[in-house]
Amino acid sequence: MFKELFTTKRICRAGIIAALYVALTWSFGQLSVQGLLQIRPGEALTVLPLFYVEAIPALVVSCLLSNIISMYGVYDIALGPIATLIAAILTYGTGKLIREQAKPALHALRVAVGGFFPVIVNAIIVPVIIVFLYGDLCGYSTMTIAYWVNFGSLVATQSLWVYALGVPLYLAIRRCRRRGISVFLDGKKTQPTQDQTTIS
Repeated sequence: MFKELFTTKRICRAGIIAALYVALTWSFGQLSVQGLLQIRPGEALTVLPLFYVEAIPALVVSCLLSNIISMYGVYDIALGPIATLIAAILTYGTGKLIREQAKPALHALRVAVGGFFPVIVNAIIVPVIIVFLYGDLCGYSTMTIAYWVNFGSLVATQSLWVYALGVPLYLAIRRCRRRGISVFLDGKKTQPTQDQTTIS
């Protein structure tokens, strides 16, 4: 079991996921870690736990590294990866509950529910860092209003990255896996089944 979880392919894939996330985040500098409008396209990778268990530690480590440049300092470095861990585990659980071999109609539900957790968990936790630890930086009348404004903003921006970029990524990986492209699979290359060729 332990060997199956830590194969060379899975370790390499985790490294690639982490490197991509960090590169996509750091390339936007402070725009990727500021409060209201976070330009963070790397969040599209948060759908990957639907396919790969190794995406969980990869996303946690890459979030920690990405948040080093955050204006919110140690709190973002600590709490950001915790939010990512919770979301990634829930997304992975969704992938186990709605299997990849499920009917095509269920794949829309699979990616919709799996993508929901990175959106909602970040939207709940990140405003805590911004508002309650650093005060009302934007001049709202109360900290409660500031929290909910930041919550709404993060729901919008996270949804953009997770769904607008994450869904095409999900579909591309699913297509590659159905075609038996070994780099996207965990075991040996397999021939696509009759059902898989019909729905491609």
